[in-house]
Amino acid sequence: MMHNLFQNIYKHPLIGAQELQQIQKAHQPIAFRKGDFILRKDEIARGYLILQTGVARAFVYDYEGNDITTDFFCEGEIIVQELSLFKHLPSAENIQALTPCEGWHINYDNFQELYHSLKGYSEWGRLFMTEKLFQAKKRSLEMITLPAKERYMQFIKEKPSAIKYALLKHIATYLGITDTSLSRIRKEM
Repeated sequence: MMHNLFQNIYKHPLIGAQELQQIQKAHQPIAFRKGDFILRKDEIARGYLILQTGVARAFVYDYEGNDITTDFFCEGEIIVQELSLFKHLPSAENIQALTPCEGWHINYDNFQELYHSLKGYSEWGRLFMTEKLFQAKKRSLEMITLPAKERYMQFIKEKPSAIKYALLKHIATYLGITDTSLSRIRKEM
């Protein structure tokens, strides 16, 4: 199962069996209980992790102190706070386990070593970050251009595990709507 997870995450034509084995060795198993913080606001991220099981969410507090969900992470995804990790800045977000979570952590130094020694890994990293940039742009445009019901339907399709475990208020803030609006949408469906 672990091997398949790494194959799916690090899928790139320049990453062969030998490179994949090196990459796997650089990761350490890690686990969190429900409610544990994977990263707290103002901490500096020291690596990223591949989520093997569980669901987590990223959130911030707005200027009025409201808890706003900025992302959900489900099985087979990478949990990373890019600004903190790559700029060595304190995180603006909290990342918390919504369920028990298990995964594979790679620290920044091991990441850097692989990035500079394995061409496939560096190419994979560039593609990963490009995809994250495209996703962020797509999400920001959809928050403006799509009605709430369509955003919710898309969320169900993209993050089915999060639907099972996240509180409705967390989903509502992620979608940029009120709890009441989300309840109405759910009833209509």
